[in-house]
Amino acid sequence: MSFVGRLVVSTAGHDKGCILCVLEEQGEYLLLADGKQRKVQKPKRKKLKHIVLFEDAAIYSGPMTNKAIHAFIRDTVNAGGQSCD
Repeated sequence: MSFVGRLVVSTAGHDKGCILCVLEEQGEYLLLADGKQRKVQKPKRKKLKHIVLFEDAAIYSGPMTNKAIHAFIRDTVNAGGQSCD
C-alpha cells in the first residue's frame, strides 16, 4: 500500500496530533509536509510507527506545492478534523 498523497496524523513528537501529507516513502520512514509549518522544501522525516492514517480516505493527487498541500489539508479539516495551524 502506497502512502504518497495520503493524509496522516502524527502520534509522537512535538507535532503530535498534526495532520500532514505524505510526500515520499523511504523504507520505514515517510517524508511529511503540511505546507505551512513544515514546508515541502524541508519535509519532516517520521517513522511509520509514529503516524496513523487520517480517517478521511481522501488522497491528494495535485501538485506538491506548499500552497496546494495546505489548501487540501485545510479543506479536509473543515470537513471534520483537527489542524496544527
